[in-house]
Amino acid sequence: MSASSAVARASASPLRPLAALLLAAGLHGAALASPASDIADLKKALAAMKSDYDKRLGALESQLKDTQAELAKAKAANAANAPVAAASAAAPAPLPAVAETPAAVAPAPAPVAAVDVSGNAPNGSSGGGSFNPQISLILSGTYAHTSQDPGQARITGFALPPGAQVGVGSRGFSLAESELALAANIDPWLAGNINLSIGGDNSIEAEEAFITTTTLPSGLVLKAGRFFSGIGYLNSQHSHTWDFVDNPIAYQAMLGTQYADDGVQLHWLAPTDTYMEFGLEAGRGRGFPGDDGSRNAAGMTAFTFHTGGDIGDSISWRGGLSLLQASANDQTLVQDADGTLEASALFNGRTRVVVADGVMKWAPNGNATRTYFKLQGEWLQSRRGGNLDGVPGGPLALHQVQSGGYIQGVWQFMPMWRVGLRTERLDPGRENWALAPGVGDDFHPTKNSVMLDFSESEFARIRLQFAQDRTRQGFVDNQWLLQYQTSLGAHGAHAY
Repeated sequence: MSASSAVARASASPLRPLAALLLAAGLHGAALASPASDIADLKKALAAMKSDYDKRLGALESQLKDTQAELAKAKAANAANAPVAAASAAAPAPLPAVAETPAAVAPAPAPVAAVDVSGNAPNGSSGGGSFNPQISLILSGTYAHTSQDPGQARITGFALPPGAQVGVGSRGFSLAESELALAANIDPWLAGNINLSIGGDNSIEAEEAFITTTTLPSGLVLKAGRFFSGIGYLNSQHSHTWDFVDNPIAYQAMLGTQYADDGVQLHWLAPTDTYMEFGLEAGRGRGFPGDDGSRNAAGMTAFTFHTGGDIGDSISWRGGLSLLQASANDQTLVQDADGTLEASALFNGRTRVVVADGVMKWAPNGNATRTYFKLQGEWLQSRRGGNLDGVPGGPLALHQVQSGGYIQGVWQFMPMWRVGLRTERLDPGRENWALAPGVGDDFHPTKNSVMLDFSESEFARIRLQFAQDRTRQGFVDNQWLLQYQTSLGAHGAHAY
């Protein structure tokens, strides 16, 4: 019997009990006017009808079970034949035999399990060699119009390595830092991530490449590889998340624009009602103020602490304090003393950078889709101690304290439109490490910026920024910057 006939008979079977009941009711009515012997005969007939109905219903149920079993066997057979069919479809058609060259025919390739788009075989097993990470691509470009030559950008009073990233880069159109990121779970215990930075000079650099744990107990997370340090607020954020085109000058002067290192990082999220997170880091010291030297011991160590919470339904905040310490051996440093004279020396010693950061966000009832305001600021202090070589009368003992910071506000005044203002100031300290004491001590580098950006969607943004840069003594650089940013593919959530 076919499945369709069985289903049809099963659909009609509910009418049989109704007919039996109606017949029983009629017979019962007739029995009221019949003798007692006729009533007994009617009861016997009714019992026989019930027995026949039970037999027919049982037979129908048995046939339905047999049909379901046959369908299950057919489905299993089709699943077993699917890999063979896929391999047959992928294999090339056999070549016709050629009498002149009776060469041996190559054996057919071994069957390959069919794999769906998720990377899994039809039976649920993992396809060999499958790799299905989250992939995102950030495309960014800028146009820069400056009143001073960007190639001569300096921060007077601050010693930096040759080629340090200072200023806005180059004039005219250029490809800004674009980013290709891949992330995936490795197994139930580890996840992996790599971010490739593509520069305007066609250089490709592994900006971040690390593994991180996913199942450590008690709020612990361990990261190993190359990563942005967790110090401060902006340091760990990729450039496409910044509210302005460039990073603050305090970061440029004391952290080499953004500090990244090769090493390990341990974070602990405390089990408290108030958000509290502690971090420890150790690395080779590959970035400024380190020197990327060859050593067995750690060239960089860092400690971070951040806390935060909510004030009502509309305000949230986060604050933190961080300490980074880096060592240097024969590190070449160049300092612009007064805007016209440069001096270089070799530094051997240690630099400690303290960072205090804070951010406050306001949005009506926590809904930032229409309007919000963000206020943030950071203060950095660098203490450099050691000695200088390669200077007249050297080596000379050095103890230098420098500081600086910024404060900025960003207001989304209507959906898709934001305006921002940032002011910055640096203090080079009272000791000039390479020249006569007192040269340039009264000059404090400053910079003020205003920006307006439009986001046509959460994946595309255009930004216009004007800045007046007074970081080099005796020069004022008026900078106009136009930037576009787009995001393609899956991208993880950004930090607070």
